[in-house]
Parts: sequence; C-alpha cells; structure tokens
Amino acid sequence: MPDGSALPAGFQQRLRLLLGALCLGLTFLMTEAQATDPALPALSGRVVDAARLLDPAAIRRISDKLAAHEMATSDQVVVATVPKLGDLTIEDYGNRLYRRWALGTKDRNNGALLLIAPTERKMRIEVGYGLEGALTDALAKTIITTAIAPKFRTGDFAGGIEAGVDAIIDVLKGDAEQWQRRPQLRSDGDNPLAPAIIVLFILLIGLIMVVQSRQTGRSGPARYHRTRDGRWIMLPGAPSGGWSGGSGSGSGSGSGSWGGGGSSGGGGASGDW
Repeated sequence: MPDGSALPAGFQQRLRLLLGALCLGLTFLMTEAQATDPALPALSGRVVDAARLLDPAAIRRISDKLAAHEMATSDQVVVATVPKLGDLTIEDYGNRLYRRWALGTKDRNNGALLLIAPTERKMRIEVGYGLEGALTDALAKTIITTAIAPKFRTGDFAGGIEAGVDAIIDVLKGDAEQWQRRPQLRSDGDNPLAPAIIVLFILLIGLIMVVQSRQTGRSGPARYHRTRDGRWIMLPGAPSGGWSGGSGSGSGSGSGSWGGGGSSGGGGASGDW
C-alpha cells in the first residue's frame, strides 16, 4: 500500500479542501444546533410560571394537585413556563431544565416536566427514566394534542395547563385507557439540522479513515512490501490498523426545593398550538 506521498498532488489538494469544507460545515451546523444556553429558571415550587401565564389562584390549585399526587406516589411532576427558548429547541431546553432541576428521586427517576414556551408556541412533556413505562411518548403526545393544545388555541392557558396536569396524573395513577383511545392529532416536528449533522459526521469520519489507511505505511517499518510488479502486500504477522476511541461518563445534578436527584434521557413528546 503506498503512503500519502504517492498520491497525485492534485488529489491530495482536493482531499484537503474537501476535509476542510466538511469540518467547517460540521462546526457551523453543530453551533447552530447547540447554540447558547438561555438562562434557566430556578426551581422555586411545583409550578414555576416564569412566563406569567397563570394567576395566583391557578398556581395554587395546580400546585395542590401535584403535591397531593407526590405525597401519594412519590412521583414528582413540575410545571414550568418560560418567556423564550433562546436558540434551543423545546426538546433541548426541556431536557436541560429537567436535569438542572433533577426531578424525581435518584433511585427511581420518577419525575415529569410539563414545559410551556408561549413566545415560540411550543410545549413539551419531559419524562424521567422511571416513568417512561407508564407515561409513554405516545401518551404524552396524545395529552399535548387533545388536552392542552385545544385550550391554548383559545387563549386559555390556565385551563390547558390544568387539563394537562390532570391527564398526566391520571396516566401515572394507571388510568390511561381513555388517553390510549384518543388519536394523536399532529406528529412532532423533526429537527431539520439533525440529518445534515449526521451525514456530515459520517462523511468526515469516512474520509479521515481513508486518509489514515493510505498513510499506514508510514506508521512503522516493514509493515508493507512492494513487489517487483508494483503490487503492495502486507507482510505476515504485521498488525492491522483500526479505529478506537475512549469512553467516559459524566453526570450532572441540580438542586432546589423539590429536586431529588432524578434524571431523564429525553423521553416524552413535544407539540405546538
């Protein structure tokens, strides 16, 4: 196998330009997708109405329902309204807020978050690991489209949020039959940047592996041998190349009046109105 210097100069130049363009494109798309984090509100209660959609009576009524459910089951459900999402999607914002607040207990991960972003007209139900079997993605979507969104379209935010909370509590108590019979009115919108990021990443990795495979002959003595007829062969016992990567783990936890150390892996559903 020839080393990189055996490649035609024109091919090497085009390959470098292509790799550079792919790196720039991948960096741009990842920057657009991840963007700058907006300020996340503090966990001050079971209803955090940062967008000021609810009056005190509605906050108290919804909070009492959530407190009673938590006392009976230990499931921790919180409602949050935010003025804006910034450059984040509702999915990213919901997962980051959930993890910051660490809803649910650490051993059961039994939390859920109902997130409302009125400026973008988006909402999401984010579900902790421990409740994904009961409050499935399909049920969360059905609650959004049939219980919350219709009231939001008429401007009844308090009614929509309370209807959503009632539905979530019903499902978590095991009364999911009526919600399973309801059709989903609309499907989630996909993130348009996600496919492009994946394709660019795959192409970039593939090109890097091609370049590395062409340069392998320079990594050690006598790995390859050139025959008299011009062919390259691997010598017996020579090690073969490969792709390897490290692994790591990380964790984050939030603190607040009610956060118990739970976590979410992005389960749930999103919608708009």
